[in-house]
Amino acid sequence: MADDTSKRGNEDRRKVAAGEEYEVAYFARKHGIEHEQALALIEEIGNDREKLDQAAARLKTA
Repeated sequence: MADDTSKRGNEDRRKVAAGEEYEVAYFARKHGIEHEQALALIEEIGNDREKLDQAAARLKTA
């Protein structure tokens, strides 16, 4: 089932939905990482955007 993109409350903004291709693509593009790396981070850390942003930054500097 597709995400309802008209519902953009604070709760939705704090998460990255791994099942939504456009969200994963945006996250990967935003951090300059590969799509597979983004999916691996989401699987490892969960869908909390703040934690994912921090992990992506560490990944990019490594």
